[in-house]
Amino acid sequence: MRSLQRPVFAAALLVLISLVSACATQTAEQRANGGIFDPYERTNRTIHGFNKVIDRAIFRPASNGYVTIFPPSVVTSFSHFSQYLSLPGDIVNAVLQGDMRTAGHATMRFLINTTVIGLGDPATDFEIPPVDTDFGETLHVWGFKPGAYIELPLLGPSNTRDAVGTVVDFFTNPLSMASNPPIENLGLYAEVLERMDSRGNFSDTVDSILYDSADSYAQARIIYMQNRRFELEGDNPDAYLDPYDDPYAE
Repeated sequence: MRSLQRPVFAAALLVLISLVSACATQTAEQRANGGIFDPYERTNRTIHGFNKVIDRAIFRPASNGYVTIFPPSVVTSFSHFSQYLSLPGDIVNAVLQGDMRTAGHATMRFLINTTVIGLGDPATDFEIPPVDTDFGETLHVWGFKPGAYIELPLLGPSNTRDAVGTVVDFFTNPLSMASNPPIENLGLYAEVLERMDSRGNFSDTVDSILYDSADSYAQARIIYMQNRRFELEGDNPDAYLDPYDDPYAE
């Protein structure tokens, strides 16, 4: 596995260079009025349809079974563990963003939660705030634009910048680059369990978006864009779209 990491990482860097360059050269017209730039809509809708098939056939029943069979305390512990494994990557990204305060919080949370092997969250009892950042946010801080909206197979809604961030986060998290392969696999399993936790506990909301809305693709797209802009822009009113506006209108 380790023998494959260097060439794969090199390929990922080539993807990073090309995709981030595309973000940087996106025209002002394409970004006009904060509209959603979705030049790959036909392909995105095909992938969205594929994701719905996988969700209906596999992920939805597995997630509902997961949160039904296991006690809430066990599900919560697994989610804590997934968040714990992501903290080294959070530290790296916070440092790259020049946010030493957040890096300090992430470091303290990692050290304190290590006392329970990451299965609990005693750091919160010490009033250390949660940390959740990624390389997509790092690129945002560095001034890169979101680029085109894309839907990723299995992972769902994203954009060019965040898709690059997903690849880089995998390879820059110190735990995923450790010499012990089970650590890498453990992080993957923990991430899957955390996603199953969210899918199972918010099943009604997700079902209403995917299966009850007239256009689940458009609905998922606007929700993703709004949520991501809130994460990155906070209360900046210029960052948001009116879901009833035509994003392509002049």
